[in-house]
Amino acid sequence: MSVAFAGNSTMSPTREAGPLRVMIVDDSVVIRGLISRWIGAEHDMEVAASLRTGLEAVNQLERINPDVAVLDIEMPELDGISALPQLLAKKRDLVIIMASTLTRRNAEISFKALSLGAADYIPKPESTRETSAADIFHHDLIQKIRHLGARLRRKPAVASPPLAPASPAAPAARAPVVARPAAPVAPAAHAPSSGSLSTRPFSTQAPKVLLIGSSTGGPQALMALVTELGPVIDRFPVLITQHMPPTFTTILAEHLARSSRKPAAEAVDGEPVKPGRIYLAPGGKHMRVVRNGAEAAIVLDDGPAVNFCKPAVDPLFTSAIDVWHGNILSVILTGMGSDGMRGGKDIVAAGGSVIAQDEASSVVWGMPGAAANAGICAAILPLNQIGAKVNRLFAGDRS
Repeated sequence: MSVAFAGNSTMSPTREAGPLRVMIVDDSVVIRGLISRWIGAEHDMEVAASLRTGLEAVNQLERINPDVAVLDIEMPELDGISALPQLLAKKRDLVIIMASTLTRRNAEISFKALSLGAADYIPKPESTRETSAADIFHHDLIQKIRHLGARLRRKPAVASPPLAPASPAAPAARAPVVARPAAPVAPAAHAPSSGSLSTRPFSTQAPKVLLIGSSTGGPQALMALVTELGPVIDRFPVLITQHMPPTFTTILAEHLARSSRKPAAEAVDGEPVKPGRIYLAPGGKHMRVVRNGAEAAIVLDDGPAVNFCKPAVDPLFTSAIDVWHGNILSVILTGMGSDGMRGGKDIVAAGGSVIAQDEASSVVWGMPGAAANAGICAAILPLNQIGAKVNRLFAGDRS
């Protein structure tokens, strides 16, 4: 059964106030019921409609006029990936969060959805009877709706490139960058804009490793960034933590390899850390580094979530200090929450440097905003300027 709730009958400009209107599109009555109850318990959002198929969502979009759509991938009549472009054609500023189970096929489809204009994705638990999985799904979904919905209160940001093409047939070819409207920024609570924040000098110590942390909007940002980092990757190790579940990180590593045209893979417990490759924290594991004789080595940690995330950025950042001391350059890209800020503080205290993505080019200015507002950043830059700055710093320019 599909239900459309009372609301505006015509498409209207973005509202400056009032609860976010959420359209739930999923063929599972259990999932629709769960999400409806969760949204109904929040003061700043409401269920605008609960629909069973993508076709119903497309046909009823003008009448429902939602701000956010939670769109399942696998549905009868019209699946999510087919409904996505039709929904955006009717309402360009609709925030669409793709929901999928943790299969490789659905992970690939979720990445494709991001390149087609979806704002984000969320993995659905295999069983809602698993309390911990349902709790994580609940927490993450509400936060994504809230933060991504804040785009409706803000001006559009710069365009983001699509993901690298999935075909492995031409590894040397770089994906053309086709601009699409990016999700504007969710404001950091009580935070000034990035243009008004102070920065500190870059470290005088030469960086020997590049650490990157990201979350919401991160796949697109990482794809754009690594295309510019060839000179750094050739000479120094690059370690990345992106908030992602298992299977999704496998696909992301493949996209990073294609975009950078350098070796990139999920990190393996115990493997040495070498220049010339990108190490990605695997979903469901924290990635740390330790000193192993004269070398650095990967340690994967199956401990509890940190900052509601697993993998989390802080464990990577803090562990790297014991290996590289102050010879660390860390970059905090778009994402919800404040993960990376505490680890960034530790890196700065040890003599290293932090760069944060600026507010205008971030999908959500949570993580980079937290670092910027903590006063630990040596630079707060648009995404399209970070790569060049990183290259200069590793080449010896400390300005």
